[in-house]
Amino acid sequence: MTFLSAEMLLLLLLAPLLPALYLWALRRKKNTGVRFSNIGLIKEALGERKVYRRHIPPALIFLAILFMVGGIARPSAILTLPSERSTVILAIDVSGSMRAADVPPDRMTVAKSAAKAFVARQPRNARIGLVAFSTSAMITQDPTFVRDDVIAAIDGLRPQRFTAVGSGIVASLQAIYPDTELNLASLDSVRDRPRAVPLDERNTKPIEKNAPVPPGSNTSAVIVLLSDGRTNMGVEPLDAARLAADRGVRIFTVGFGTQTGGMVDFGGGGFMRTQLDEETLKAIAEMTGAKYFHAQSEADLKNVYDSLATQFVAETKRTEISAGFAAAALILMLLAAGLSLAWSNRAMA
Repeated sequence: MTFLSAEMLLLLLLAPLLPALYLWALRRKKNTGVRFSNIGLIKEALGERKVYRRHIPPALIFLAILFMVGGIARPSAILTLPSERSTVILAIDVSGSMRAADVPPDRMTVAKSAAKAFVARQPRNARIGLVAFSTSAMITQDPTFVRDDVIAAIDGLRPQRFTAVGSGIVASLQAIYPDTELNLASLDSVRDRPRAVPLDERNTKPIEKNAPVPPGSNTSAVIVLLSDGRTNMGVEPLDAARLAADRGVRIFTVGFGTQTGGMVDFGGGGFMRTQLDEETLKAIAEMTGAKYFHAQSEADLKNVYDSLATQFVAETKRTEISAGFAAAALILMLLAAGLSLAWSNRAMA
């Protein structure tokens, strides 16, 4: 535990004065009180327990004051609390390689099943969106609180053609910032193939001109990106990742597929072995302050999503706990007052 205003703890140096004043008041009361010739009669009348319990309310008040001083010093501790994240974007690769059967029955089926389980585990206060990317990328479900809509969008995913990880990141950012057009002018390194822009280019939204923020500093949104292949279309992935990093949005990347890969039939006798680009996925996660995961089976992928779901539901961070100290002080004060009233009423009865 640390204190944000530790200088206020100097008030505790005055703490010994409180019991000293209490003892002085007791002696003064004893000296000015009525003298009895037989102290034993007093103890017999009050009872041994009543003699000692009169000191309990003052002791509770003393403890309450200590908690008050601690609260003024603004204590903080590292706690695991419910996440305040409001938007989670699932970006899923739907390239042709997702038809590979090295993860039975096939990668696409397993990815959809794991994604739906992930959606079900998100807190109710989180909006979830879905982005699908292959030759280009598109927002298949805007961020929403309605889980059934997201699951229906996941069920509708179908393998298509190429892989455009960078375009998937750009589309995910546009889903997070729907009222602002991303400044794509900085993305000047694009594949030689036709550039895949995942969004309409109507100039009806203001161009974003915000200054960059530290990577990973955005606590209200996150992207979870799954890919099983190597980018061969659209925006360069690391350029798109820099857009996310400049906005503090973390991108947790998941590389999906076995080490040996899988053969995919593209028709007409054309077969291709899938190839996972782990190096790029790791660089995306590192650049944005997130983590990379590798899943080689259905169990692996579900474990990855379960781990992420748990992380998003609860966050471990340093939190100010002054309110807890104030509550403890209030409870002790009320307890002291209640005991004092209860025992004084019995004495009068």
